[in-house]
Amino acid sequence: MSNVGKNIRKIRTVKKLSQAAFAELFGLARPSVGAYEEGRSEPKMETLMQIAQYFGLSVDLLLTKELTVNELYRFDIFQSQAAAAVGTPAAAEAAALADQRPQLTPYVPQARLLEYIVRHHDSAFIDALPPLTFPHQLGPATRAFELNGPDMAPTLRHQDVLLCCRVDKALPRLHSGRVYALLTQSRLLVRRLQEQLPGQLLRLRADNPDYPAQDFHLPEALEIWEVHGSFSTHLRRPALLEERVGLLEQQLAQLQIRLDENPPTGRN
Repeated sequence: MSNVGKNIRKIRTVKKLSQAAFAELFGLARPSVGAYEEGRSEPKMETLMQIAQYFGLSVDLLLTKELTVNELYRFDIFQSQAAAAVGTPAAAEAAALADQRPQLTPYVPQARLLEYIVRHHDSAFIDALPPLTFPHQLGPATRAFELNGPDMAPTLRHQDVLLCCRVDKALPRLHSGRVYALLTQSRLLVRRLQEQLPGQLLRLRADNPDYPAQDFHLPEALEIWEVHGSFSTHLRRPALLEERVGLLEQQLAQLQIRLDENPPTGRN
């Protein structure tokens, strides 16, 4: 059973909308909203997409996670909309400040990954995860995961922190060449998408050439996250080519200094 009815009620609470006003936003009958909230029926996919887009959420989030009122307030998903609706200079300024405010991203360290796999639908557990503050504008549905293993080296290193944005499982839009974190029943699989195959199969590859490409059945993913950035404590040594270029630059600089000190004389 999905959580869409509970989430609609909580969104209305935060937005201070009556059932009639909510229904008018999406061209619904007021009794339909009541039926959604009481679990007697569920919105059509088209309606779900409209609700998700209007409030800056994902369809997957509406269906699978019971959002808390505190969580909705914390992510400030309605601030810019409310300011735009009022249209006053003060409201516009408040919206600009809200857009500039760093967003909180729940952090999943490797030591808590198995617990996260079991409780990833539990909003109270997600709220209790340590939050990280990143200056991004990726929207409210973000996670930070600690990478485990050398699979993605040298692009990503063991214990790097990956900043990820949720991909809607119901309508996944995946792009070849990008890195995704796929949560399964047993692990967090971080791979680059090589291509999408028929039958909901993904051809994935590791950046580390020691690891072979593999096919992944998309329905096996509990959650899909696109990696948008990484944060590392590793100081990477320059590659051999970079070292050679750096040495050549030093030699050219030294040669220029000698030429400046001892300019060549012209021949008679």
